[in-house]
Amino acid sequence: MKVAAVTGSTRGIGKGIADALVKAGWRVYTSGTREMSEIPNYIKCNISIPEDRQNFLNTIIAREGKIDLLVNNAGVAPETRLDILETTEGSFQRLMSINLEGTFFMCQLFANQMMKQGSGRIINIASISSYTSSVNRGEYCISKAGISMVTQLFADRLAACGIGVFEVRPGVILTDMTAGVKEKYEKLISDGLVPMGRFGMPEDVAKCVMAIADGNLDFCTGQVINADGGFHIRRL
Repeated sequence: MKVAAVTGSTRGIGKGIADALVKAGWRVYTSGTREMSEIPNYIKCNISIPEDRQNFLNTIIAREGKIDLLVNNAGVAPETRLDILETTEGSFQRLMSINLEGTFFMCQLFANQMMKQGSGRIINIASISSYTSSVNRGEYCISKAGISMVTQLFADRLAACGIGVFEVRPGVILTDMTAGVKEKYEKLISDGLVPMGRFGMPEDVAKCVMAIADGNLDFCTGQVINADGGFHIRRL
């Protein structure tokens, strides 16, 4: 049985990805920062803590002897949206520690295991914020832009080992993270922000992940898949 690890997978996009993998017959290890012993194959993991990252991998290897896929989905938004002229050092450091540093070292840790195995795939979930300015949450944009470079670096380093590294960039997805600004985005979408004219759903992102997980894009390592309803298209 193929084995996957999906971080930040108790709700939203992460849960959508985990559910799709389970439906396709994968054994999926999920994670989050809370104690949730009632969920099968759930391992508490704050990706900003080295010991948590190591325990996540060690537990999977102890049970399964391998890991076929890592999906780095865990991430946070600013607790308070502030203009970049007011952003605090604490907020900036929090997002870099979790979103960027955590993702980098998860890639490093799992990549070394995959190199021992001689196989595996890594998918980083970034965002349209990797290249789209939002001046009231600049630290989030910077962290996601960093994840995009993390993807390129690991794709380059691991290509000769036959380990593919990919990035999926969700657009405006209807989740808990966007619930507080749902009305704002509904208006923007109705005004043409998204060519397909609707919110994305976690399932839309999961379908992109499944295309990679199934091995259909193995020769496309380093590729970015935009799960955004066409937002990335430059239009007049």
